[in-house]
Amino acid sequence: MIILIPAYEPDLQLPALIRSIRQAEPWLPIVVVDDGSGPEYRDVFDAVRDLGCHVISYGRNRGKGFALKSGLGFIADNLPGHDVVCADSDGQHRTADILRVADSLREEDRAGQGWSTMVLGSRKFTGDVPARSRFGNTATKMLFTLATGERISDTQTGLRGYPAAMIPWLRSVRGDRYEYELNLLLEARNAGYAIRSVDIATVYLDHNSGSHFRPLADSVRIYAPLLKFLASSFTAFLVDTVLFVLLTLLADSLLLAVLGARAVSSAVNFMVNRRIVFDHGRDKPAGTTGIRYFSLAALLLAANFGLIWALEGAGLLALPAKILAEAILLGISFVVQQRFLFTAQARGKAASKSSRTGPREPSASTHIPG
Repeated sequence: MIILIPAYEPDLQLPALIRSIRQAEPWLPIVVVDDGSGPEYRDVFDAVRDLGCHVISYGRNRGKGFALKSGLGFIADNLPGHDVVCADSDGQHRTADILRVADSLREEDRAGQGWSTMVLGSRKFTGDVPARSRFGNTATKMLFTLATGERISDTQTGLRGYPAAMIPWLRSVRGDRYEYELNLLLEARNAGYAIRSVDIATVYLDHNSGSHFRPLADSVRIYAPLLKFLASSFTAFLVDTVLFVLLTLLADSLLLAVLGARAVSSAVNFMVNRRIVFDHGRDKPAGTTGIRYFSLAALLLAANFGLIWALEGAGLLALPAKILAEAILLGISFVVQQRFLFTAQARGKAASKSSRTGPREPSASTHIPG
């Protein structure tokens, strides 16, 4: 077992955490990644080195995702075959909880599922929790459920355990900043991995003043997959609605209006989703993905027509009935496209990549205890 801690401009909570882990597990290897903190924080990382940690440093801040993948790359190259527990450097994770996640990984291994299950340290968000943290986790949890159909109580936890066999895939997942950890959860099922949660304490020191999370910029990164999908769907909806109204005026046929409008708007939506929204869908043949997409579009079209017909029968005008039907079917469309049409690379393909996949910026200071 190895503990991996990414750190950007850490305070004395970092060496305090290392000392606490050392007291509980004196021989447990610990890898700390200095994510471009700068010379002002050299004393903190020197203290970490003195406590016997592996320290990886590079010149400029690259983001938490990049730091995690750099640390995983170092472990794959220098300490292969070990499971990894990732923890934050700001004092949010107690030593007892870090070791609890490590024990859960060992339990999965004994049960024969250790190679395919990641373990999340899940907070309950009780007590004095900063409003932005409570709101952020609630919003992300709801969006994650919409995107995957799975319920995870803490999608933003930084305390996570990964089996050694998962490391090549972990390094292949896109994202260099806070969005990386959510992308792991979004793509885990498609890659053949399971997710297990264990309860941990909810700790926020000084209302999380040590966090470097930028509420606007980093939230946009985290929510980008769904935001892009909503923008794409809204664009297609506008095209579809305009054509629907025009065809309704030109031809007195609900079926013709629905079919004509959807034929154009679905083609627009397919191109945007394949190239921009689910960008890993570009790795799949356009023909295969197109057949699946337009099969889905046909099913949604039938459902759309049925809903509009039923709503009009209930007394709604055609346009309000169409808007309501589209809103009802939007979530279904996203879930199916995310999970089945534009899926990420399968686990076998990702695992076959070279162990050198991922960030390879030369380390400015890498210390390996003898």
